[in-house]
Amino acid sequence: MDKKPSVYVNKIDKQLSNNEKVYFSKNETSKKEDEERKTTTSEIIKGLNNKNIEQQIQEIFNSDNYIYKADVEIVTKDSTITKKIIGRNSNYLITMDNELIPISDIKQIKNKNE
Repeated sequence: MDKKPSVYVNKIDKQLSNNEKVYFSKNETSKKEDEERKTTTSEIIKGLNNKNIEQQIQEIFNSDNYIYKADVEIVTKDSTITKKIIGRNSNYLITMDNELIPISDIKQIKNKNE
């Protein structure tokens, strides 16, 4: 067999403590920072429950379950209806039955598959 060339290996002349710095950095946080983090989390959760209609519609169309149509329950000013929506434009939701539902009339919209 042919002799292969040797590989250069650099010597490490100092002591490494990378893992210790990362490990101990978490323990250096103060209780005040933890309380601020908890407050921020609770505000985010409250915000999720108070989404406006545009955000709710956008969430349905951006979900992983939406491919072509979405089964939704829509609460309007007059009634609650269950439809399959396939799209939207600036003012209306378009259903599978080719109906147009005005977005301004919608009070709440929920995806039935989630």
